Amino acid sequence: MKVPEGWARSQKGSATEFTDKLNSVTVQTAPASKAPSVQAATATVIPKLRSQESHVAQPKAAVVKRHSGDVVRITYQRDSARNPVTGKVVRDAVERYAFFRNGQEVDVTLSGPVNADNVDPWRIISDSFTWK
Repeated sequence: MKVPEGWARSQKGSATEFTDKLNSVTVQTAPASKAPSVQAATATVIPKLRSQESHVAQPKAAVVKRHSGDVVRITYQRDSARNPVTGKVVRDAVERYAFFRNGQEVDVTLSGPVNADNVDPWRIISDSFTWK
């Protein structure tokens, strides 16, 4: 998967996060017994996001095509974590892609400020995901 050059990388359990200023890409893997679906995303994943993240709004799930095949994409908005220095909170736009193959799910979550021009960079990142 392509991630912008120079972004900081950190590991949090099974998640790898790449960050630069107000933008982030998080990649998390987990075993899965079946492929993600819009129905499962709506019934299970979105309620979980609402309980774990701050002020989740406008969540939508849909199947989209990426180079690696059809994936479930969840889009929504949330509040960022409070900046420890300035105390500011930024409203983030989020796209979460659920890739699945052979009992393995990989979730790629892209976030950045609402109204930032992330459409093309996020498409490049999500299209660059491949299985090895």
